[in-house]
This record gives sequence, structure tokens and C-alpha cells, in this order.
Amino acid sequence: MRYADGPGTHCEVVVRAPVERVWALVTDIEVPARFSPELQRVAWLDGADGPASGARFEGHNSRASIPHWRTVSEVVELAEHRTFGWAVMDADGRFGTPVTDLAGAAARWRFDLTPEDGGTRVRLSAVIGPGPSGVLQAIEARPEAEEKIVAHRLGELRTGMTVTLDGIKSTAEAGG
Repeated sequence: MRYADGPGTHCEVVVRAPVERVWALVTDIEVPARFSPELQRVAWLDGADGPASGARFEGHNSRASIPHWRTVSEVVELAEHRTFGWAVMDADGRFGTPVTDLAGAAARWRFDLTPEDGGTRVRLSAVIGPGPSGVLQAIEARPEAEEKIVAHRLGELRTGMTVTLDGIKSTAEAGG
């Protein structure tokens, strides 16, 4: 797996709640931050107060290896009750030259919802690269370990996705 090829991963969960309830949770950008081990807080930018095509939000993240960084994301896919996707950019230049162009996104994320047997199948997926990120920084420092670095990061993302999806499932099934 090479970073330039846009490696990705996904996780799924079936939620025993109607798609409308699950949709409200996955499009409320503050909900994933309540559960994610990496995403600490989020806020809409430019006067936006909810998901809309082109709307932007900032995310504040932290991991043991990188104590704090901010990203700016832009909503790139929005189909009500079906798909919510966004591209993540290093707008502050934390990992190199600042990026505000979607073509230089550090990652792309999306929730896909599918009604299933009175509940909702939720798929959370992420593709990393090609833009600047901590992963790319690590690869540049140790190019011989690129595949191992990418595999490690995808594993971290899967762990975070599982925790986030479990939190969304619990909240939705509790009527939240």
C-alpha cells in the first residue's frame, strides 16, 4: 500500500433505529467528536450551522504521537438519509504547505446509510492521501517503511471508527 494510491478502510454497524434518527446523528459533526479517540472538537465555519454541499468545518485532533493539530474539512457529498462525505485539508500548514484545494486533501471521509430490516446499516469509510499529513511526514522520514506506516495508520483509523460507530449506535438505539 502506497500513500499516493489513496489507501482506505471502512467499518460497518447495524443500528436498530430508523435512518432519519441515524442521519441526524452522523450529520451532527459534534456527535463523532464525543466518541472518537482522535477528533476532540469541531465547529462549523463561515456561518454554516449544519451540513450543506461546500460547507466547511474545523476539527481539532490529538494523538499520542501528534499532540494537537487543526484541520479544515469541506462537505463534498450530501444525499439526505444516504451519504455524508467530507474532504480534510491541512489549511494551517501543520504538515507542510497549507492546503485549501480539495485536490490536496489529506483524507476523505464518508458515512453511508442503508435502511435494513427496520434499522440502518451505517458504513464509515476513510481514504488517506494524497495531501500533506502526519502519515506523509512519517513516510518522508522513513521511505523504506511506507507500507508499514500506511498499514499502521489504517489500523488506527479502524479502531477509531469502531469506537465512533459504537457510540452512534448506542445513542441512536437509546432514542438520542
